[in-house]
Amino acid sequence: MTAPATQTPAATGAVILPFAESAAKAGTRDMRPLRLITCGSVDDGKSTLIGRLLWDTKAVKEDQAATLARDSGSQNDLGLPDFALLLDGLQAEREQGITIDVAYRYFATDRRSFIVADTPGHEQYTRNMATGASTADLAVLLADARAGLLEQTRRHATIAALMGIKQFVLAVNKIDLMNYDQAVFDQISSEFRAFALTLGIRQITAIPMSALKGENVVYPATSVMPWYEGPTLVDTLELATVRSAQAGGFRLPVQRVSRPGESFRGYQGTVAGGAIRPGDSVAILPSGMIANVRQIVTFDLVRNAAVAGDAVTLVLDRQVDVARGDMIVSIDAQPMTGHHFDAQLVSLQPGGIEPGKRYWLKSGTRRQRVTVEPVSQLELATGEWQPHASTLAMNAIGKVGLSFQEPAIFDTYEQNRSTGAFILIDPDTLNTVAGGMVTARRSDLGSIQIQREGERVILSLPADLAEQLMATDIFLKRRAETEIRRMTASQAAEFFTDAASDI
Repeated sequence: MTAPATQTPAATGAVILPFAESAAKAGTRDMRPLRLITCGSVDDGKSTLIGRLLWDTKAVKEDQAATLARDSGSQNDLGLPDFALLLDGLQAEREQGITIDVAYRYFATDRRSFIVADTPGHEQYTRNMATGASTADLAVLLADARAGLLEQTRRHATIAALMGIKQFVLAVNKIDLMNYDQAVFDQISSEFRAFALTLGIRQITAIPMSALKGENVVYPATSVMPWYEGPTLVDTLELATVRSAQAGGFRLPVQRVSRPGESFRGYQGTVAGGAIRPGDSVAILPSGMIANVRQIVTFDLVRNAAVAGDAVTLVLDRQVDVARGDMIVSIDAQPMTGHHFDAQLVSLQPGGIEPGKRYWLKSGTRRQRVTVEPVSQLELATGEWQPHASTLAMNAIGKVGLSFQEPAIFDTYEQNRSTGAFILIDPDTLNTVAGGMVTARRSDLGSIQIQREGERVILSLPADLAEQLMATDIFLKRRAETEIRRMTASQAAEFFTDAASDI
């Protein structure tokens, strides 16, 4: 596979970053597999594209090729196999010609290996697409050259961006059906770049291609598209970067407390971020207790270090109270703890998200009761967030406030996918109703409402804090000016001190 010469982004519609150029010159094999998804609207050619990738990279075995030839029939007038059958394995998928479930496939080139997830394009199965995006490093977003960007195309791009994907390939597929018109490609790529800016996406490679014919997929198509001199899809994938989970502080969500005998107590789980060594100091959240790591144990040996992805048992140097759902973290790089957080989520069930309803929130090994208050909803047509006070309907993308009765533990999703992601479970049906990402910690005083009636100030507070606030000296001094309508004492005093100048 020889990479075509590159031009400037203006000439090719592609963005090639400096790191990619240096990697290409080095020509070394990257040992870390790249995880990617194909996404976009229904019938844009996602399964066909992956099937073509598998075919042209020689990842299809002889028996699979024979089965493909037998099952393809006359799916097209070019005499080519129906590559989508390599992905669509369910009977319903083959009957309807759509993808329903997420299909994972492995393939490799001389430079690196890949794990690709083929995600469904139909709006009904958006939740399955979100599942595939949650672990991906790169998204290949397909757009049919005949139809351009559709609402579902924008929805998938938005979900991928919310899931922390920073690298996008815009595959303008079926360009052969538009007579390889450069103006069509330029229009679609320009429109997507404008939309991507609203999502904070900066790293985009736009490629015109025909997935069925294999043009600009693995091999360049300079004979039919001489105006495009950018990379093929495989060239771009080979130069992409893998997201690291070891950059932040150490995180170990405790899954189980191991007590095989009175002389051993260990805390088991999979490292969700960072690294740890014997002798390192750690904190146990939410209690805040401090200890040192005495030993790191796996099923067959004692280790001198553990990194993200390792399943380990930590032995601490002192007796501490640790239970399933707690988190062992770096003492000098701790996650956020609190009762109120800001988040973005995707509603996944027909009933949507009901304001004020209590759900189960599950993040890692921790499950807690939470109340969800919708703040705004993304308008996919414009890319703008619209104030939204009612239910977030199915497939809606919204910003919400999360309120917990007990302290919750999160990183922002930007910092750590594992400890910044969550799902919401309806306690009545036990269905997963939403998937979300934490964006920030909100002050635990966020639920306080301030109103003015003439010279008086009315404070609406959570019931458990109102009594404590009324007992503070500051409130007693301003009792004639302030009314409490039904936070800890220190929180209330902190808020009232900050607000005193405004009363």
